[in-house]
Amino acid sequence: MQTSHDASKADRHRYRIARHPMAAAGFFLLAAFLAMALLAPWIAPHDPAALNLDARLQSPSAQHLFGTDELGRDVLSRSLYGARVSLTVAVSVVGLSLGAGLLLGALAGFYGGWIDTVINVYLSNVFLALPGILLAIAFVAFMGPGLENLILALALAGWVNYARLVRAQVMSMKEREFVAAARSLGASDLRLLLRHILPNILQPLLVQAAVGMAAAVLAEATLSFLGLGVQPPTATWGSMLNDARSHLFDAPYLVVFPAAFVALCVLAFNLVGDGLRDALDPRTRLE
Repeated sequence: MQTSHDASKADRHRYRIARHPMAAAGFFLLAAFLAMALLAPWIAPHDPAALNLDARLQSPSAQHLFGTDELGRDVLSRSLYGARVSLTVAVSVVGLSLGAGLLLGALAGFYGGWIDTVINVYLSNVFLALPGILLAIAFVAFMGPGLENLILALALAGWVNYARLVRAQVMSMKEREFVAAARSLGASDLRLLLRHILPNILQPLLVQAAVGMAAAVLAEATLSFLGLGVQPPTATWGSMLNDARSHLFDAPYLVVFPAAFVALCVLAFNLVGDGLRDALDPRTRLE
């Protein structure tokens, strides 16, 4: 009976998302980027790192649909492989940020007292005192560029938002009647958190995670543009934009294509976040 109810509820969520045209477009775009990232080794027409100086700065053509860059590398192939880096960073950053924020926010919201003071007043405010992108730049500059350090830097800069959201949700949820009833029956703190509180605060976390992935894609492109992200010859959208700066007027396609991929990927995550909010929040659900 419970399984049938859950399936029916999931079907209603999917139906409401499907009726939201912008959300459906976001899911479609996201599926397309995911397919690009997973299938890049098979669908990329050329090696993204292969140099061909005889074919440098060729305009889009049948042989090179997006043209070639100043080293003769195929822009389409590099754009496809760039999707792998961006989605890897987005998923990894949000996973780490959400994990840290979930742990610290749940502790602060559930226990309160000095634990809440240390986490919410002191620790959170220390990280909020600096803009997230500046904190990430400082971390990468100190630790050195690279994919792992980039992910750690962005996660370090982004966990506070999740922690504060979880704290507020837990503080509200722990006062509900069903939590008090479970506590009176002898449920442990861990069981209260895992079985009764956290499952009921997943909706805003999913929406925040989708928006956080959009921010992570944009931050990765920014750091790669500044030379602090993944290093060459690995193709990333940000590094492609950096390489294209000197050819803005004679080869504008070098800017257009990676910039369009960044914009569409960020748009996809934001539209998915809006769709999840409308589907999961009963106050804004679509009829």
